[in-house]
Amino acid sequence: MAQILDGKKLREKILEGLKLKLDKFPQKPTLVVILAGDNPASKIYVNNKKKTAERLGINSQIINYPENVTETELLTKIKELNADKLITAILVQLPLPKHISKENVINAISPDKDVDGFTPYNFGKLFSGVEPIVYPCTPKGIMLLLDEYNIELEGKHAVVIGRSNIVGRPMAQMLLNRNATVTVCHSHTKNLADITKTADIVVSAAGKNVIEGKMLKPDCVVVDVGIFKDENGKTRGDADFESVSQIASYISPVPGGVGPMTITSLMLNTVELFEKNL
Repeated sequence: MAQILDGKKLREKILEGLKLKLDKFPQKPTLVVILAGDNPASKIYVNNKKKTAERLGINSQIINYPENVTETELLTKIKELNADKLITAILVQLPLPKHISKENVINAISPDKDVDGFTPYNFGKLFSGVEPIVYPCTPKGIMLLLDEYNIELEGKHAVVIGRSNIVGRPMAQMLLNRNATVTVCHSHTKNLADITKTADIVVSAAGKNVIEGKMLKPDCVVVDVGIFKDENGKTRGDADFESVSQIASYISPVPGGVGPMTITSLMLNTVELFEKNL
């Protein structure tokens, strides 16, 4: 039976350490989250981020724009926040309304306030094998989880399922930077099971049921990033937990695995940006 990669437990350990560190600073970091529109999931994420920030003593501001906000308004606000020395970190909650260019908005954030690590400067550094100012939050949280459980990456075959800029691509690069041999699979990959059966580590961020126990090599490590509701309304991940946990040596649960680590990484990134600008 697989051991659980417990994101909740690690979150508490890291946040406790961060709070002790922040308590020593006379001035506190300020995280600004820009939210455009009324996406219910985005509102939940943003409120969770705000609650976690407040728990640590990080100043948190949410700027909520209506769905019909113009791109110019958003870009003007980001420019203003970039220039404000009291603002540590800027996060634009995705998805944005359809009439706004995600690229233009992300590109407008100053790299030294880019708490998500998504600007071309930070992304480019990551992909050239150089340390960016901060790493993208979800892949960073996954790496922290793997390191906490002393999972060896060097020389291992890691299969990443999904190629989004938020998880799949940066995850593959971060594993590569740690000397894993990396295969990236996606919706056009043929014979997925043939590939996953050779994997020591599987990181799945497909957002649908793609991993079953019979697709895996015994004692592999499975990190499940997907989270969605099945036809019965139950929250689940990409992996069939029952069958996978019989084969794998470690598995991250959904919920309670990668999710808590994403917000934890956001807080770590906020504090890192703050320390770099002291």
